Amino acid sequence: MKTDKQLKEYKEKSASLKSWVLTDRQLCDIELIMNGAFSPLNGFLNKADYESVLNKMRLDSGEVWPIPIMLDVDEQYVSDNSIEVGSEIALREKEGFLVAFLTVSDIWSPDKKLEAEAVFRSVDTHHPGVNNLFNITKDVYIGGEITPVQSPKHYDYPLLRHAPFELREHFDKLGWEKIVAFQTRNPMHRAHKEIAYKAATEVQANLLIHPVVGQTKPGDIDHFTRVRCYQKILKHFPEGTTMLSLLSLSMRMAGPREALWHALIRKNYGCTHIVIGRDHAGPGKDQDGNNYYGPYDAQDLLKEYSNEIGIDMVQFKMMVYVEDRAEYMPIDSVEKGIKTLNISGTELRHRLENHLDIPEWFTYPDIVDELKMSYPAKEEQGLTLFFTGLSGSGKSTIANGLMVKLKEYEKRPITLLDGDIVRTHLSSELGFSKEHRDLNITRIGFVASEITKNGGIAICAPIAPYKDSREENRELISDFGNYVEIFISTPLSTCERRDTKGLYAMARQGKIKGFTGIDDPYEAPENPCIEIDTTDITEEEAIQKVILFLEKEGYIS
Repeated sequence: MKTDKQLKEYKEKSASLKSWVLTDRQLCDIELIMNGAFSPLNGFLNKADYESVLNKMRLDSGEVWPIPIMLDVDEQYVSDNSIEVGSEIALREKEGFLVAFLTVSDIWSPDKKLEAEAVFRSVDTHHPGVNNLFNITKDVYIGGEITPVQSPKHYDYPLLRHAPFELREHFDKLGWEKIVAFQTRNPMHRAHKEIAYKAATEVQANLLIHPVVGQTKPGDIDHFTRVRCYQKILKHFPEGTTMLSLLSLSMRMAGPREALWHALIRKNYGCTHIVIGRDHAGPGKDQDGNNYYGPYDAQDLLKEYSNEIGIDMVQFKMMVYVEDRAEYMPIDSVEKGIKTLNISGTELRHRLENHLDIPEWFTYPDIVDELKMSYPAKEEQGLTLFFTGLSGSGKSTIANGLMVKLKEYEKRPITLLDGDIVRTHLSSELGFSKEHRDLNITRIGFVASEITKNGGIAICAPIAPYKDSREENRELISDFGNYVEIFISTPLSTCERRDTKGLYAMARQGKIKGFTGIDDPYEAPENPCIEIDTTDITEEEAIQKVILFLEKEGYIS
């Protein structure tokens, strides 16, 4: 703990330094570097460590470390601020709160394809970790040692957040010699409870439920809901055997490498064992329905390293409910022909979203009650309708008509974010370069996400010509509610024929540069929820197509 005098000196020092505002992922990483959860790291990896981690899953010193942890920044930040080796940077939270100083030891531009293949075994952007690396992570990496100032502030669940030394001291006070860590990013149900409890009893240990409350997989249930569920499930374990602590980790969904990473982190927290289950830290299936990793690849990798890193694995396979015996059993232990029951995460979300029954054999009633509070009926949830298409395709006309039509019977507030309106009131200083177009779409996405988060309907109608910026918006908004992409696929020839302002003609003559569809590309959506060509239909017919889809999917009633 720094004294007031030290903090004052640090703040005075930071005033003369260039600052970097940490992203949510970077904030998670630096917190765990500073509190010792990422030991032996004392800063962001330098280039030699980074390359060694990719190639050998070890730091350059030889110590096991499977996940690259660097400060990623954009090229402009480095050039505008003359950042070079030896520079000192003040690292801050979004509100300007000083967290640490970074002394730069290396600056380099990574080969992201090489990194993706090494860490994720894939370059498929459907994989959330690969997508983050290619589309969100900045293009320049900075490595260097960190001088801690103050830990990031958490206003939620302060009594459930512990540094590694705090947990180790607590275990000593309780007399716990063996501790099994149970890693999770989802609510725990009866199967998870059985896995965790049997893991602890198998090795005669106490249990630490250690859920991740940093960034997880897009679409996961928010950590506030999950923590309330964890607090409730604690009552179903024998008293005095189990403890709950929250981990501010930003997951990469890197499967086997991540399992090894999780084990190292839990060793630093004083755990002697960790539960590694089926497809641990895997992102699920690719677009062809294939898993990115084998179901037990994570277990196999950890077996290779457990003796060296000093934490044992408790291996558990998928648990299923055996109806005739009224108990959960590992799926490999069930005799052939015996009926088993299981509810997947996808099916559970479907049941919650559609207010269907969730059987008591699957989870506890108090957990169901908690989850239902986070899953109102679809017609009560926030919704973004994101139109995209060429200028003159008809998207603004349809969006305006749809807004009026929905107001006839919708109780939710409706906001129209039309491209021209946004350009006038939200992005008036922006031009039409790719960078500015992306920024305009990001601003629209942010406003739409706030509307959606608060239960309203956002109707967006920009051109949005680039796939990546549209996908970023989809990911952002989908965390808060429903997202429907509507592609107005009216061909360029029709759009030009309708051009009352003469913009296409001026673009053809070279009087307007960078005009979408003429000398700047339009990347058509590959899998929109709705596709409408307005060439031979009326505005009313187009609006009705959208209405019918929304009714069919349960977004309106």
